[in-house]
Amino acid sequence: MDNKYNQWLELFKKDHFATQVVGIDIVDASPGYARTVLDIEPRHHNAVGITQGGVIFTLADFALAVASHVGHNDTLVAIECNIAYLKPVTSGKIYGEAKEVAKSKSLAYYEVEIKNDTNDLIAKFNGRVFVRRQQK
Repeated sequence: MDNKYNQWLELFKKDHFATQVVGIDIVDASPGYARTVLDIEPRHHNAVGITQGGVIFTLADFALAVASHVGHNDTLVAIECNIAYLKPVTSGKIYGEAKEVAKSKSLAYYEVEIKNDTNDLIAKFNGRVFVRRQQK
């Protein structure tokens, strides 16, 4: 990953819930793009033994946050998100890959795909963010 994005990577290390509680890491990031990873552990399972939907949502939401902030001086906040769970997962690594699809002065739209180690599509996530312009 390019060192010029280190300030944003340091910022997102402060996301205690995503990085410490859930255990998500950033694999790659550039303006409008991010790839995150999570090594599924038994602690991520729900009562029926598959990865809890909230864990998968958090992986996608974190990828969205990183992709929308890297390279920007503005603060962007999610205002609408949805997810479709397509395949259960119980072990291995899952990856969240966020891509910016559209952006205006005040809104941006991202698509995030969650895939496993064998590139199976686990979930699709869409998110819209509001761009809070920094005061000058």
